[in-house]
Amino acid sequence: MNPPAPASADAAPGGSPPGRRPLRSFVLRTGRITPAQQRAFDQHWPRYGLEYSGAERDFDAQFGRRAERVLEIGFGNGEALHHAAAAQPERDFIGIEVHTPGVGRLLNALAADDLDNVRLYRHDAVEVLREEIAAQSLDEVRIYFPDPWHKKRHHKRRLIQPDFAALLASRLRQDGLLHLATDWEPYAEHMMDVLEAASDWRNLAGPRAASARPAWRLPTRFEGRGLRLGHRVVDLLYRRL
Repeated sequence: MNPPAPASADAAPGGSPPGRRPLRSFVLRTGRITPAQQRAFDQHWPRYGLEYSGAERDFDAQFGRRAERVLEIGFGNGEALHHAAAAQPERDFIGIEVHTPGVGRLLNALAADDLDNVRLYRHDAVEVLREEIAAQSLDEVRIYFPDPWHKKRHHKRRLIQPDFAALLASRLRQDGLLHLATDWEPYAEHMMDVLEAASDWRNLAGPRAASARPAWRLPTRFEGRGLRLGHRVVDLLYRRL
C-alpha cells in the first residue's frame, strides 16, 4: 500500500470561523521515503495505523484493553515514542505525525520489537484531538520540540496558543499531565505565557519555572543538535486542574 495521505495544510477543519486561518499542528514538508519505509507502510500500517475518520474513536476497543493513555504530538522519527512504549508496556500510546519518513521509521521499529501498545495517525493533530479523542480521555500529552517559528511575523503559527491549550485541557482528565520540551527559550517563554494565563493548568515547578528533564523523555538527536548549537533545552510540566 502507499502511505496514507495527510490532510492538506490548507484545508480548514470543521468549525473554523470564516476568513480565519485555522490552527494546524504542522506545515507539510516533503521528504523522500526509502524502500524500507515504504515496506513499513505496506506491512505494518494495517497493524499500527489509524485512518482519520472525523468521528470519536473507541480506543479501549482499538487496544483491546483499558489502560492509561498517552498522546505524543509530532513524534518526528519516533525515538522517544518507541522508547516510552517499550519501557511502559502497561500504558497505551497514540502518536501523531504527518511526515512520511518518520512514520515509516517508527513502524519498522515497533514491528521489530513486536510492540502492541502504540497506534499512529498520519494527520493533523488539531483535527484528531477535536474530532476523534473523547473529552477527558487522555492521561498525558507530550509535545517535544514543536516548530518554534522564530520570526515574529510567524509567531501566530506556533502550535501552543490559547485555543489549542484549551483543546488540550478538554481532552486531558483532571490531574492529567502536559509535558512540553523546546530548545528555543523564547518559545518556552511563550508557552509559559499561554499556559499560565489560563485557569486550567498548574506548573509543577512553580510559576514560570522549568522542570528537570524527566527520566521518561529520551534525549533525541534533534535535541543533541540544539545543544551543540548552544541552545538550552527547557522541559515544562503542567497538571490539568
